Amino acid sequence: MTAAARVHAMATTRQSPRHLEVAGRRIETDSEGYLVDRDQWSEDFARELARHEGLALTPAHWEVIRFLREFWFEHGVQAQVRVMIRHFTEAWGPERGSNHQLHEMFPRGGPQKQGNRLAGLLRTKGEH
Repeated sequence: MTAAARVHAMATTRQSPRHLEVAGRRIETDSEGYLVDRDQWSEDFARELARHEGLALTPAHWEVIRFLREFWFEHGVQAQVRVMIRHFTEAWGPERGSNHQLHEMFPRGGPQKQGNRLAGLLRTKGEH
């Protein structure tokens, strides 16, 4: 296989839709678990995706997920990690709201990638 063919195969695989079964409904996602249709998000979707990714959602995870969704609906853009750190440092204190702690909570890409996936938001700009 040529280098160009490998790149094409990787790009095609990366963009191939898949799905999760949530409450008897088939919810389409891309190859990384991001929703194809943001309107299909539900807490059940977040729970099923978290289960699929090996993450047990705690009340703190739900606080981050709700913050990400509220930020999106209020500002029309996804929260940057520094915005999350500022918010959660104020809410939880400097240790629990730190960059390190947020990345520990969301081990598959940190709060911006895994958090956004669980919150039903689209892939962040610049992600491949």
